Amino acid sequence: MDFKDVPKHYASRTHEKMQEVLMNPSAPGPAIHYYMIRGGSDQRNVTVWEPGLVNGEYIKTYGHYHVGDLDENYWIILGEGIALLQKRALDASGNPQADVIEEFRALSVKAGDTVYMPKDFGHLVVNTGKTYFVTADDSPVDFEERDPVSLPGHADYKPVQQMQGFAYYVIEKDGKPALVKNPKYKEVQKTDFGDLPVVG
Repeated sequence: MDFKDVPKHYASRTHEKMQEVLMNPSAPGPAIHYYMIRGGSDQRNVTVWEPGLVNGEYIKTYGHYHVGDLDENYWIILGEGIALLQKRALDASGNPQADVIEEFRALSVKAGDTVYMPKDFGHLVVNTGKTYFVTADDSPVDFEERDPVSLPGHADYKPVQQMQGFAYYVIEKDGKPALVKNPKYKEVQKTDFGDLPVVG
């Protein structure tokens, strides 16, 4: 067997890196928030989230937008969580605005569900359960990239970093998930919160 690509398949997202997109960046958290195993175009990508909270906010992925006309499917393998999707509004020149969201969606998901991430929608997924949360997805990976697993070239993380996360954070309120607006966003035009309350 040829193991020459093995180091390129695995990466983890540390607390230090996640602080850029947390509701409370100075709050302590686990050393690792989630783990990524990339399979490229021939295999699925697998992500494993730790359970728990960071000062009341559930463990989540960093979040990103796709580069180009790229959609994606997520298959929920274990646990329960919430998928957040948001589409940026365009300015007069047709460029996406980081702080104005045309549409925001929150979807509760559990093992056995499939989630479709349409093109132009940024997305992240949150672990709201008491166990690991595990997904598989069909996002492409080019193993010739400098950092194909942790920061793949098809994903744009900068707008999420700029806004310190998505338009809403998923927090625990009275033992259940709820949403809190991210004050850095100027406008969210259309919302679908599913069954989640908005607090704060």
